[in-house]
Amino acid sequence: MNTTHHTGSCLCGKVRYDVSGEFQSFFLCHCDHCRKDTGSAQAANLFSTTAQINWLSGFDNVRTFVLPATRHARSFCVNCGSALPTAQRKGPLLVVPAGSLDSSPGMRPTAHIFCASKADWDAGLEDIPEFEKFPSG
Repeated sequence: MNTTHHTGSCLCGKVRYDVSGEFQSFFLCHCDHCRKDTGSAQAANLFSTTAQINWLSGFDNVRTFVLPATRHARSFCVNCGSALPTAQRKGPLLVVPAGSLDSSPGMRPTAHIFCASKADWDAGLEDIPEFEKFPSG
């Protein structure tokens, strides 16, 4: 069996992990919960029901917040706040924030989801200027 390996870490580098297996989907989620989690227009998460996570270092720095009365959960580094993978309690679902990967996920996003909750300022963004780095002046 050909197993894919992905590595990832938090911003401060205290937490490092390895994921073995394939991702079945890569969703850009626009729900209210994910927008609050990220402070952005959407969350970019990879999903797998078969992949396994191995925490290489810093697991004692990982905390998980579960929003009461929902299935929404978010894991993060207590030192830097970076989003980290979450293993869902109900069912074998691993959710990996794409931005936490140090390697390429090997796939493009599958779909935008919860678009009914999309921020009103998240439209027509392809028309705004792009800069290679922080603009000066």
